[in-house]
Amino acid sequence: MTATTPQTITVTLSEPLRRKGGEVSELTLRKPKTGELRGLKVEDLFTTDVNTLLVLLPRITLPPLITAEVEELSSEDLLEVAGAVKGFFMPAALKEAMAKAQGVQLAEG
Repeated sequence: MTATTPQTITVTLSEPLRRKGGEVSELTLRKPKTGELRGLKVEDLFTTDVNTLLVLLPRITLPPLITAEVEELSSEDLLEVAGAVKGFFMPAALKEAMAKAQGVQLAEG
C-alpha cells in the first residue's frame, strides 16, 4: 500500500451545535481503534445506520460529543460525518479510483 489513510478528518458543521461555553462548528473525527468498534458492526457504518453512529461518534469526536449532542446534528451534517467515518475504512486504491472519477487529485501522503 503506497498511500495512507488519514488518522483524523475535520468536518465543518452546516448547523453548529450549541452547548454551554459556546458553539461547536467543527468536529474532528479520529480513526476508530478496534476497542472503539466494540459492540458495533462495521457493515452498519457503511449503511449509515444512525444507531451505530450514535454509539461510535461520542467515542471518536473532538471536541467530545455526548449522545444527546450527536442526536442534535442536522441530517446534512450527520451524512457528512458518516461519509468521513466510511473513508477511514476505504482502501487507498478505492479512494484514488473515486477521486479520479470525480476529477479530483488526492494529495500524496
